[in-house]
Amino acid sequence: MLIKTSRDGYCHPVASEITTQAVYAGRRDLIRLMAGGVAGAALASWASRDAQAQTTGSVPRPGKLAALSGVKSSLPGAVTMEKVTDYKDASTYNNFYEFGTDKSDPAQNAHTLKTKPWTVEIEGLVKKPAKYTLEDLLKLSAQEERIYRLRCVEGWSMVIPWVGYSLSELIKRVEPLGNARYVEFVTLADPKTMPFVGSRVLDWPYVEGLRMDEAMHPLTLLSFGMYGEILPNQNGAPVRLVVPWKYGFKSGKSLVKIRFTDKQPATAWNKAAVNEYGFYSNVNPAVDHPRWSQATERRIGEDGLFAKKRKTLMFNGYEAQVGQLYAGMDLKKFF
Repeated sequence: MLIKTSRDGYCHPVASEITTQAVYAGRRDLIRLMAGGVAGAALASWASRDAQAQTTGSVPRPGKLAALSGVKSSLPGAVTMEKVTDYKDASTYNNFYEFGTDKSDPAQNAHTLKTKPWTVEIEGLVKKPAKYTLEDLLKLSAQEERIYRLRCVEGWSMVIPWVGYSLSELIKRVEPLGNARYVEFVTLADPKTMPFVGSRVLDWPYVEGLRMDEAMHPLTLLSFGMYGEILPNQNGAPVRLVVPWKYGFKSGKSLVKIRFTDKQPATAWNKAAVNEYGFYSNVNPAVDHPRWSQATERRIGEDGLFAKKRKTLMFNGYEAQVGQLYAGMDLKKFF
């Protein structure tokens, strides 16, 4: 088995951070293409599949890889088995309100999203503001696969192998100013390709935010793919955020702007229902949503609606790695 760590020696201590050697080797070609000088070739292939997806209304898979099953951690204190969510479940049970409010709506409607060409604008309190193309972003750092839990506020969770790199790699390149305390993430809001933009359920565009130290944490991922393949549109193509210790709505999709600011951003769900969705939105079994408990969760794909629920883990199981970010804070007040 291959226990994966980052270049700075940071170790991912949860069971879901371990990938079998066979699966790891099976993804090397994709990662080499994305990380090396032939990133353009990889993107050309991805663009071809993306164009096909936009005309057929489905997301074709670029090739089957060995299936990930339960893998066991040998790390101290990590005794749980983590079974990766089936690709079909992960790509058809989604929250992406720009394409509808039902879980099945994004997979049915997101084929209209145009992901080529794509740019992400970096602005605000940085020394080096810029517009990055998708190709530029892919060349910034070597891609790696990380298998993270994603926990949603409605009481369900998934375990997904994401492809990307730590957001801190991008942040360091743009050189934030000393007074930059927060990072704001803005999702595309195009009513021509996103049929529910303009609905009154949220204030568009969809905006999320992190404190600077949260954004710089090695676990915070800028993701371009999952399951060793291009991100499906409904999962946030072509580039999204993954913040595994927070509820899923904090992980903004289809990003077009990253802004550095000295003020806490006004985020989409916090504006829509401030008493229900706090800015931090850390997974916390002790803080209930006003309309339901957060103490338990259901893993998607595990024996249907009547499966026994599992206990929600503090910080989604990443407490040892991120707990120090919130030392001394009242996590019921700053929920």
